[in-house]
Amino acid sequence: MTPDRKTPPPRTANHLDDDHLRTALELAAAGVPVLPLRDGKGPFGNCRGCAKNACGGRPNMKSAGPCHCPGLCHAWAAATTDPSVINSRAWATAWRQAVCVGYHPGGAGLTVVDLDNAAAVAWARDALPATRTVPTTRGEHWIYQGVMRSHNAVRAGVDIKSLMSYARWLGPGTGTMDALPPAVLALVVREETTPARGEVVSSLPAGATWDRTVATGCRHTEQYIRTGLERGLALVRDRTESGAASQAFGVARFLGAQHGQCPGPCGLDAIGWQIVAAAVSVGVPEGYARRAVANGLQAVERGAA
Repeated sequence: MTPDRKTPPPRTANHLDDDHLRTALELAAAGVPVLPLRDGKGPFGNCRGCAKNACGGRPNMKSAGPCHCPGLCHAWAAATTDPSVINSRAWATAWRQAVCVGYHPGGAGLTVVDLDNAAAVAWARDALPATRTVPTTRGEHWIYQGVMRSHNAVRAGVDIKSLMSYARWLGPGTGTMDALPPAVLALVVREETTPARGEVVSSLPAGATWDRTVATGCRHTEQYIRTGLERGLALVRDRTESGAASQAFGVARFLGAQHGQCPGPCGLDAIGWQIVAAAVSVGVPEGYARRAVANGLQAVERGAA
């Protein structure tokens, strides 16, 4: 007679604590700074000595300070790869209360584009290069190699988490991680916000406009080029509140790619100038507009220029 199989015992809080700690140590061994996150998926609060930044802050914060508190103070700035700290008595209580593991993307050389809903995910699939993705409760994390300034609400449902920020660890994800692209960098550049009325952002002089005389080697019809260009310029001009620079980058990349198989020249300089002018017209400083458009046109094969 075979013995009855025993039903495995239910997982307890201690088991979950062990899982979080084990995950944290594995990430730390891979060079990812970690910290436990409390109920609500936020960091644990400061101790009395660090309250209201009385300690001066940690050395790795924006305003470097002398704090070397052994606890979890200062949120993302407490994230570490040191197993002796992660396993320390000062962190033990936090692990017992933790609901998940957090990590500091910038400390690992990464940037997380946090897409909070289906609309944001759809936008990213259209506007950003593919990279490693991690499913979240409501959307996805897109992870790129490289660091940048963090910023929330760069557009509807999109946050950037990199330097001086933390993210939840939700697994390794799928796909090949790409380098941090200009389109993501452009999302947090304050220069692209429309300035107050009357503020001068550029003295852009008149420039050449695209026509067939500057595109003698283009295989497309003049109507095709003009229609696509006008649609692209309209998209840039519609960004009257924010996002005009990143839109200019996307338009330049899309329009330039249409000429990848042309023998050239195709007049891309003139097309680029018109995109720059459209961005400047809604408040983007000329220098930044030029950089965004130049980065967008880099995807074009040299023969098309």
